[in-house]
Amino acid sequence: MVILMKIVMAFIASILIGNVENRRPTRNSKMWNTNLDDNYDYIVVGAGSAGAVVAARLSEDRKNRVLLLEAGGHYDENEDIHVPILWPTLMNTRQDWQYYTEPQTHSFQGLNDNRGFFPRGKVLGGTSCINAMQYTRGSPFDYDEWEAAGCYGWGYNDILKYFLRAENIDIDELRYSPYHSKGGPITNTYSYRTELSDIYLKAGQELGYPITDYNGEDQQGFSTIQKTIRNGVRSSTGLEYIGRAKYKDNLHVSLNSLATKIEIVHKRAVGVYFIKDGMTYYVKCNKEIILSGGSINSPQLLMLSGIGPRDHLTQLGIPVHADLPVGQNFQDHQLILLKTKINKPISINPGVLGDTFNQFMYRYFKTGPYSTSGGDASAFLHLDQSKVGTTYPDIQMIFQSSLIHANGINMKQEIADEVLESDPNAHGFTVAVCTTHPRSIGSITLRSTDPLEHPKIDPAFYTDERDLDTLVGGIRLFEQLIETNTFKELGANLDGNNYSFCSNYTFRSDDYWKCVIRHISITEYHHSSTCKMGARHNPMAVVDPQLRVIGINGLRVADASIFPNVTSGNTNIPAIMVGEKAADMIRKGTRGSFRRKGYRSRG
Repeated sequence: MVILMKIVMAFIASILIGNVENRRPTRNSKMWNTNLDDNYDYIVVGAGSAGAVVAARLSEDRKNRVLLLEAGGHYDENEDIHVPILWPTLMNTRQDWQYYTEPQTHSFQGLNDNRGFFPRGKVLGGTSCINAMQYTRGSPFDYDEWEAAGCYGWGYNDILKYFLRAENIDIDELRYSPYHSKGGPITNTYSYRTELSDIYLKAGQELGYPITDYNGEDQQGFSTIQKTIRNGVRSSTGLEYIGRAKYKDNLHVSLNSLATKIEIVHKRAVGVYFIKDGMTYYVKCNKEIILSGGSINSPQLLMLSGIGPRDHLTQLGIPVHADLPVGQNFQDHQLILLKTKINKPISINPGVLGDTFNQFMYRYFKTGPYSTSGGDASAFLHLDQSKVGTTYPDIQMIFQSSLIHANGINMKQEIADEVLESDPNAHGFTVAVCTTHPRSIGSITLRSTDPLEHPKIDPAFYTDERDLDTLVGGIRLFEQLIETNTFKELGANLDGNNYSFCSNYTFRSDDYWKCVIRHISITEYHHSSTCKMGARHNPMAVVDPQLRVIGINGLRVADASIFPNVTSGNTNIPAIMVGEKAADMIRKGTRGSFRRKGYRSRG
């Protein structure tokens, strides 16, 4: 009777809120083109967080003929993409590139073969289709630092308009904030929150931290997580910029099309080779080619095309068109997971997700636990309080209102047996303590000249030990939170993080935490900076502030790989901003054409 009453009330609520059909994802099938033209004005390689944006915006000019090449398939091939709580299940699927790092010495010691797992979206919408959906722009200090380093036009005051252009704010208290806007493609909302959401904020307040909008004037403090979710459905760039868009006959989208090489003639990019359905094709470009493959794929394709470090390309027998430090500035946030059980049944666990009512509510009304990513709060904190207001925070904390139940990060079995929660009905939460500006710098290099072979990924985590010290400092801040009355009332404690594989050290000592970090810390999935933007005289720059590849005409890069330095926090929204700004620069600055023919099969 109780369940029946809930269903009746939910049905009435759905009528008041709006038609249920409007809450389902939609697709525009007319754009999935199999009969491509022999040439296009613009070719965008990669339909991810930035690429889908670039293609959609360029095609708004009806005179532009745009081709969008995506190595993966359509997002509707896996319905779980649209269900926010199921994001962890999307790893190791067809929609994931399933990258692994080279074996590491300083990190990943508790992972199989000491190799980190680096998932990346291989689908229309890219990683915006498989990420945890946290809407984070970074600190204003990030972008002002970019500009001070010679990236003119990328200061915070310059790029804020592109964040606003992309956003559709669906949070009542932020609706009239000058830092937010309504009407853009990507919805920003709180979505469903557990009771733990307010508890996290209360604990932060107990330590004297403000409750803030981390996408506003200053990141410092505790905030409810803002998420890229629209009416209970993931708000990805593939869906919002391409799938929901009106049909445009000047935009062709070719899925399952892996770009293998850019043709360069007399220092100009003139066409793209790609593989589709086992056949090799070539299509000419009249104006510009824009690479938006992400921080792993974009440098790989550049190097395969002869743009990269001369010595490396020469060793592989690749003719060099431009000697640039492609792949040599890999940056990524490091993350350590800490967990605690609690004494109240207010988190999300497998038992909650298995509840028939919760499944019903999501299936028919897109509400309840399935309509959230599980993240309830985020904190951006300085280790040195004297620096508050003068620079970006050192630490990001993400409070996930669940325990870790599945081994999605390549842990050795004996490690996983200690770290993962085996009881499906246990309640608790997990906090990810993350660096915001790591000092360890890694690299992406080619394994071979075969475009189907994954490149070598060497993240070099903790080769600069200052990153270890920063994470230990973040753990100390979490220890202070655990001691608040707010968390004590929940029975929260750190005992569940006392692992035998680091038992040679005193529990909770600096050396103990460093041991744990070296064993089980992982990527925050924020790979960046491998095609660094900078002034043309900067020896580490691959692209200039207009995102043009230095020394090559008609070729730009627009994705997270162009970051001079990784931003503070999640990188999906900054990548979308890059897509918006890139398209704007191209539309305002490009005139004339460079027409060549030549779409052909080489099967």
